[in-house]
Amino acid sequence: MTDTLGKIVARVAFLAIVGTAAATHAETVDTHIGPVELQFGLPANAATVAKLYDEMDFQRASQAYLWALPIVGFAGWQDAHRRVFGASETDMVVYESVKDKLGILTANATTPYILGLPDLSKTGPLVVDYPAGATAGGVGDFWQRPVTDMGETGPDKGEGGKYLIVGPGQEVPQADGYRVVQSPTFNILMAFRVLDPDPDKAKDLIAKFRMYSYADRDNPTETRFVRPDGRPWTQVPPTGLAYWERLNDILQREPVMERDRFYMAMLKPLGIEKDKPFAPDERQKKILEEGATLGGLMAQSLAFDNRDPNARYRPDARWEYLFTFDPGQDVGTYAPLDERTSYFYQAVTTSRGMVTKTPGVGQAYLGTAHDKDGAWLDGGKTYKLHVPADVPAKLFWSLTVYDTETRAFFDNTPDGIVDRSSRADIVKNADGSVDLYMGPASPAGHEKNWIPTISSKAWFALFRFYGPTEPYFDKSWGLPDIEAVAE
Repeated sequence: MTDTLGKIVARVAFLAIVGTAAATHAETVDTHIGPVELQFGLPANAATVAKLYDEMDFQRASQAYLWALPIVGFAGWQDAHRRVFGASETDMVVYESVKDKLGILTANATTPYILGLPDLSKTGPLVVDYPAGATAGGVGDFWQRPVTDMGETGPDKGEGGKYLIVGPGQEVPQADGYRVVQSPTFNILMAFRVLDPDPDKAKDLIAKFRMYSYADRDNPTETRFVRPDGRPWTQVPPTGLAYWERLNDILQREPVMERDRFYMAMLKPLGIEKDKPFAPDERQKKILEEGATLGGLMAQSLAFDNRDPNARYRPDARWEYLFTFDPGQDVGTYAPLDERTSYFYQAVTTSRGMVTKTPGVGQAYLGTAHDKDGAWLDGGKTYKLHVPADVPAKLFWSLTVYDTETRAFFDNTPDGIVDRSSRADIVKNADGSVDLYMGPASPAGHEKNWIPTISSKAWFALFRFYGPTEPYFDKSWGLPDIEAVAE
């Protein structure tokens, strides 16, 4: 009897231990993607493993979206040059009017843009015969890093000269009389802006620009200048699967940077791999589309509500620096992913001149998407910006309004007005200050100082300083917040 009782007690104890072990190994972990079932501390079954892989690939897609913004932006612009404008490798497109610039991320409305997007793998080393004069220009690689400035902030200091642009792995010619610069990408942007307000001088300066293959240097052809001529176009990065199609195309045409090898590894399970066709299955398409959607929302947050404490120009207003990183994009102990995303979601191209610390040279930019109270700027409301006198800009200043959805000019605004500047016919106050108005209708008596907005659309503004002077750099001059006007 005692033996039997002992066996029963032992059996009960064994079952209790087994039950405790089973309870220990069969559990659920709560996560932001919902409960994850475990067994023996591992994903419980094939469905759970698949759920985790989907989440892993989705996280990678959303972060790869942010990483790829610069190269997708330039690749889209190059496609428009070829497909819409019929521009060849050495042609330059002239963007002059507001309508010409409707497809550009946060273009300025004051100065003309002249630019080309050649592929050095097709042209070989490329000669840029750059004219002397008041310009801001240069070459950027397809990750939108400056290769060299030209013009006033370049090594020619506005005196012009011949530059020789050499691509990856290309032999550098023994060429006297050229400034030789090496691009880390085959595809490049060659662009400049004419800063002289005289249209005749600007026209003459543009006509003197030449770009041609070094192989044709003994008998170069005239550079062809193409104009949009009203054709609809855009370089704004696409959404959804089209974003990844554009990215895959340009990645196939460029060498992989050492810094980007991990991103290439993250893209591989999603169907983007060097030297292989992009043919995503339905699972991959769904993840890529959702990754682009969430990535876009993340980019909007960084662009329009920056969490970087160093982004504010001054603590007494909501204006933020458009640039918060070195244009080389790889300085210090980390590459500026968030800072880069904030800029390239809302803008395009960089140069050393855009972050100059030399008073009276280059450009500076401040932006905001909020009014004084921190609310989003609403296209259906009227706002006022008081611009104090003595704006620290040697050349001129401007305020430009953009659609937050496209990050480009509002289309179909009255008379194509998208900005007001010190070069425009605006009304000044007695003390030299200026009051600007933004809204869907012109406030009575302020027509010359009004910038139209569109109801039902949010907007943001960029305030530009051309030739910023010392009061900008030492922050002794402040720009107040944009304030809603009582209706």
